[in-house]
Amino acid sequence: MNEPMQLSLEQQFNLRSFETQVNQMSREQAQQFLVKLYEQMMMRETMYKQFLKHEWGIGPNPQM
Repeated sequence: MNEPMQLSLEQQFNLRSFETQVNQMSREQAQQFLVKLYEQMMMRETMYKQFLKHEWGIGPNPQM
């Protein structure tokens, strides 16, 4: 666990591809994209939290 996390080769490739796409955007497009990306990250976090609550049987309707 002391080793820093590394991206796989596929992830590195996807990151470079993403970087190229972002570099071709206008400032306004990039700003709009960042806001949408942040919204999606928050939605994913909420989904993970709900999934874990469901799996752990906690929350408003725990399974007995």
